Amino acid sequence: MSVPNGGIGEIGPLVLVACSGGGDSMALAEAVAHEQRHASWRAGAVVVDHALQPGSGEVADRVAGWLADLGLDPVEVVRVSVTPDGSGLEAAARDSRYAALADVAERLGAAAVLLGHTLDDQAEQVLLGLVRGSGARSLAGMPSARGLLRRPLLRLTRAECRQSCTAEGVPWWDDPMNEDTDVARVRARRAVADLEADLGPGVVAALGRTADQLREDADHLDALADEAVRSLGAGPWGVEDLAALPRAVRTRVWRRLLVIAGAPAGQVSTRHTEACDALLTRWHGQGPAHVPGGVRVLRRDGRIAVQAGPATEDRARW
Repeated sequence: MSVPNGGIGEIGPLVLVACSGGGDSMALAEAVAHEQRHASWRAGAVVVDHALQPGSGEVADRVAGWLADLGLDPVEVVRVSVTPDGSGLEAAARDSRYAALADVAERLGAAAVLLGHTLDDQAEQVLLGLVRGSGARSLAGMPSARGLLRRPLLRLTRAECRQSCTAEGVPWWDDPMNEDTDVARVRARRAVADLEADLGPGVVAALGRTADQLREDADHLDALADEAVRSLGAGPWGVEDLAALPRAVRTRVWRRLLVIAGAPAGQVSTRHTEACDALLTRWHGQGPAHVPGGVRVLRRDGRIAVQAGPATEDRARW
């Protein structure tokens, strides 16, 4: 299997494969190891041990051995501590993993980190966004490139990756956590399989196309929101100025203003932006909208202010 377009390109002397040892990331590692033999760049790998199940350290070391056998160098095993917070265990593990990958990439001077997400993963991401009632950005799924991260397998299925491993004699292991139905993504995986069985082949591909189309829309709306924030300048802002923005842009503007004021981006939900928007569209003299991070959004005398920290009489006067 060769790495599809959008994966590596001319990006620098060292790329790293993030490898869990599963069929997807092992197929990616094999493809990258093959291509580096005829390229001007070299490839290494990072195995992140989340220490969430017994024997995880031994599995990580075994995977590192497989990667070294493929010819990847350097190969590093990084053990992280996962501390669940309000976002849950899965999100905490993801944050710890990405932080570890970024640290290794910086230390080794890597130009990119390649992730083994497939078309199936993309479909599951879109389905999760649908059932959670998320907006277009969440439904847009995972981008093929963002910063150091590259996802070159988003056009390939999970089955194709495993077929490649079998054809090339590449070992992999199946994480037992992929059968844990307490994990939302595992339930989504089963739901996608049921949809394929009930509605016929093509559901995974269709969800992937939906993500691509929505990503284009979301990128355009995000660009408009960025421009609107620049034009609005520092607050407070006139109610008319905010209300004049199209709603699809305005909801994004609210999110940006809240994050700028100190609200944690991962905790700002539609519920919070709706409460802010109600100060424009359903105004009846209500009190401030309260947002995570101690941020408050107030309306007074035809103006809107976003404030951080405890309320005081002086701050309330603007």
